[in-house]
Amino acid sequence: MPRICIIPQATNVGGVTSFQRKLAAGLARRGVEVCHDLGDVPYEAVLLTGGTRQLLALWQVKRRGIPIVQRLDGVNWIHRQRRTGWRHTLRAEYGNLLLAILRARLASRIVYQSEFVRGWWEDWFGAARASSVVIHNGVDLEMYSPATTPPRVLREVATIPEKFRLLMVEGSLVGGYDLGLEWAVRLAELLAERHSFLELMVVGRLSPDLQPAWQNRSRVPILWAGTVPSERIPEIDRSAHILFSADPNSACPNSVIEALACGLPVVAFATGALPELVTGDAGRLVPYGGDPWQIEPPDLPSLAAAAAEILADLPRFRSAARARAEKAFSLERMVDAYLEVMLGSEA
Repeated sequence: MPRICIIPQATNVGGVTSFQRKLAAGLARRGVEVCHDLGDVPYEAVLLTGGTRQLLALWQVKRRGIPIVQRLDGVNWIHRQRRTGWRHTLRAEYGNLLLAILRARLASRIVYQSEFVRGWWEDWFGAARASSVVIHNGVDLEMYSPATTPPRVLREVATIPEKFRLLMVEGSLVGGYDLGLEWAVRLAELLAERHSFLELMVVGRLSPDLQPAWQNRSRVPILWAGTVPSERIPEIDRSAHILFSADPNSACPNSVIEALACGLPVVAFATGALPELVTGDAGRLVPYGGDPWQIEPPDLPSLAAAAAEILADLPRFRSAARARAEKAFSLERMVDAYLEVMLGSEA
């Protein structure tokens, strides 16, 4: 039985990440065993899913001729444009340095999560000596699937018009990323000028002071879900009508892929990896309207107009969103691609 060692990233206190669990389960279905300790030999390949301090052990692995595959997300950057505190800045820069050393010195092959991420790393750190491939994230298309009936358009009484839900799902809205919440609220307010009965739902980790501040300032109702288990995301996606992806330079956001799989159209700026993910009528992307790397004010009115276009023809956009996920983002497709990179062929 082939065996692969998947190393959790150094900052992952809880052990393995959602990606690692999904990949390990998919490999197991193909008869490939997984371990998470470099000392647990033998194995045919090592997969680094983030930064690790086990540099000496990895060097010994490399000397034994065992392939080391590095999976790369985006580069930490927002702390260079927004004040995030010295602790966050040090962690971000240390993380960049550690990943860059692994990429330059130890990786036998590199997996970038998107073409955007590949260009980003090559622009900031130069071309790597190791060969590379792009593998987009994948999702379980059975778990993340459209509702058997479209989400109920909420009504309180018969005389009140349809109530639409704008959804934002981010892992974290701290460390400088709280600007995404500001954009989401402003987008909801602009959209409410056309669809007055509209609410915003926010999923993700927040600073304690953000919720009361925006609750008092927003002209639209806001539902605060906080951090939720991954098992709840499908039902949340099915309850909404549009997903707003807020990160101005997203690497390959799982929230977007999961939304598409649930038949939830996406509205966002045409930045980061989103043009690779959201194509056709799976949603609408609009020009940012400035320099996203400098976090200049974005063109929110154009974003609101794009969202209104989606709401005007939801069945078409829902169908296209699901079709896009089925074509490009199945979990099986992702597992097969990683297996090819790590072992050279499918098990």
